[in-house]
Amino acid sequence: MKKLCLLMLSALLIFTVGCGQQAEKKELQEVTIGLMPDTDSLPFIIAQEKGYFSDEGVKVNLQQFKSAMDRDSALQSGNLDGSVSDLLAVAFAKAGGFDVKVTSFTDGSYKLVAGASEPAVDINGLQGKDVAVSKNTIIEYVTDQILDNAKVQGDSINKVVIPQIPVRLEMLQSGKLAAATLPEPMAGIALHNGGHLISSSDQLGINPGVILFTEKAIKGKTPEIQAVYRAYNKAVEYLNNTPPTEYMDIILTKGGFPPAAKDALELPKYHTAGLPKEKDVTDCINWMKEKQLIKQTYSYKDMVVDLLSK
Repeated sequence: MKKLCLLMLSALLIFTVGCGQQAEKKELQEVTIGLMPDTDSLPFIIAQEKGYFSDEGVKVNLQQFKSAMDRDSALQSGNLDGSVSDLLAVAFAKAGGFDVKVTSFTDGSYKLVAGASEPAVDINGLQGKDVAVSKNTIIEYVTDQILDNAKVQGDSINKVVIPQIPVRLEMLQSGKLAAATLPEPMAGIALHNGGHLISSSDQLGINPGVILFTEKAIKGKTPEIQAVYRAYNKAVEYLNNTPPTEYMDIILTKGGFPPAAKDALELPKYHTAGLPKEKDVTDCINWMKEKQLIKQTYSYKDMVVDLLSK
């Protein structure tokens, strides 16, 4: 009887230790994600503020950037695990020997907006005039797609390179530019303050915005990234089913948006995390090849990894 009791006690101790070890293994690492001042970043902000990351047992450090250049520098220096980004940034990173992969698309909108005093009503009217972009980014890509769709030569407008989005908006509104390509909410603010829409990524049916993670993070933090996406999807549901008045102050404070966004912000219908369309990837790569920004042609499998169905 004593031997039986000892055996049962030993088994209980082994089971308890084993459970403790499993609990330790399940503790998730911190994930650091870079955001931009655009509507693509809002599900992350909501997930943080509503406690959805905590509910999934993952700690997420969100870092704000005002330009794609600063964001990409932080990514390549190892300060970020992932970021709200675009297909061009993925290809540039790969071409530079830094491996990152797209893990989902985003729902951002990019608009070419003419200033309030600018008479041009279409892309033809902007020929020979100053149009602000950020060079070799999603902004220039969308601008060139708008030009191409209208069969207007790319060099027919004068591209003024202004990397920081808030500065681009300010110069447009002060009349120093004829037009600028902007993400939301900056595009919405420009339209609200008298600017008029020339064209947009929505009208063209293109979606080059993505969320990416480094290869290091994908290999070492897959459970964490999946937890991030579960929280992201909860935030998407919240954004789609909650009146903006209930979270507007949160996104103005945490999203890096100017106060003017409160009356001008136009949110998209957000989608739960999914992989980008193959056409969006190949079209982007072809544009970069034509501009000789990259030498190698990257396939869909080179660019995208599926962590969502695992």
